[in-house]
Parts: sequence; C-alpha cells; structure tokens
Amino acid sequence: MNTSIPAARTRDIRRDLLLIAEMVAPQSRVLDVGCGDGMLLEYLSREKKVDARGIEVRQSGVNACVARGLSVIQGDADTDLRDYPDAAFDYAILSLTLQATRNPRQVLRELLRIGKHAIVSFPNFAYWRVRMQLLLDGRMPMTAALDDPWYETQNIHLCTIRDFDELCQRDGIVVEQRIAVDGQGNREGWRLQGAAANVFGAQAVYLLRRRAG
Repeated sequence: MNTSIPAARTRDIRRDLLLIAEMVAPQSRVLDVGCGDGMLLEYLSREKKVDARGIEVRQSGVNACVARGLSVIQGDADTDLRDYPDAAFDYAILSLTLQATRNPRQVLRELLRIGKHAIVSFPNFAYWRVRMQLLLDGRMPMTAALDDPWYETQNIHLCTIRDFDELCQRDGIVVEQRIAVDGQGNREGWRLQGAAANVFGAQAVYLLRRRAG
C-alpha cells in the first residue's frame, strides 16, 4: 500500500506560501524554519530546484516531511538556529511562526545570520477585522489567519505591520520587498500599499537582508 503524501500542487498551497516561493531564486539553498508538513519545501524543490532543508518542532511534521522525501530535522526556532553556521543558506524562511516564538527579535537575527536573505510572514494584528472585533465585541479576535481561541493559541507575540517595520528600522534590517494580502489572499490595490497596508492587510510577507557593514 502506498502511504506517501501526494505531491504539493499550486492549487493546494496557501497563497502566502506561493508569495514566499516567488521571492526565492531558482537553484538556491533554502532552510524552512517551522516547515510543517513540508509542502512549501517540496514545491520549491520541484518548481525551483532548490537545495531544500527544514527544521520542525513537531514530530508529526517531521514524519510528514520525511514521507515527502525531504531533508528535515526536529528542532526549535528559539534554541536550535544557533547551531547553523553564518550564511549557510541563501534564504532562511519563517512562515506564520514568528509570533509563536518566545524571542522573535533574536529569532529574526538568527535567520539573517544563517541566511543571506530572510523571508518572514506573519498575521497583522492591526487588520481592520481584528480592530472591529476588539471594538465591538471586546473579545480576542479570530480571523482566517488567527483561527484559534485565546486559550489554545500558540501566538504569544502578535504584532502589526507597523510594529515590524519599526523593528526592522531599529535593528538595521533592509526590507527588500513587502507584500500585504487581504483576507482573501489578494495583494492588489491601493489599500495594500504603504501605510494603508497596516489596516487592510490580513497578512504580510517580507524579504529581508542585513545591512552591509
């Protein structure tokens, strides 16, 4: 009986993962931190011929990645990135995981140390639907990107697009590209550009690098 996991197809992958894939150059070295079941890594390996590696904290996720034929080890972004040498990868990716780390600022520094570029995505806590739920209901909001109740969520350091922009500026991180998407995963329109993205963007994806010198 064949128990292998079906290959990731474009229509099966989350839109934010496809945006990340667009930022990755072909035949590059990629580390996906918190890679889950390996869908993004498999897609990058097949479509862009990257040298794909991953780290995942859950054993079930590691098992799923191995079933896809991927090179993935079990590890924690907060504690295990320090074991990787400087500039070991062209891209270090952290998708919808930064807000679940204990020390997101240090994790971001480690990503930029081990990768020539870092690609980071996160849910925007200033999204207008989040604001409305807090204002009208007075309760912790739930959206497509924040879909767990407060007592079950792993998100311990939620932030906004504006917060993240300010952190990058404070730490001398160069933002090469920033994409905000609405609740349906669309990224077009004036509302998702500039300062308006902090209100109308449900999620954000950043391509980052360290400032030279």
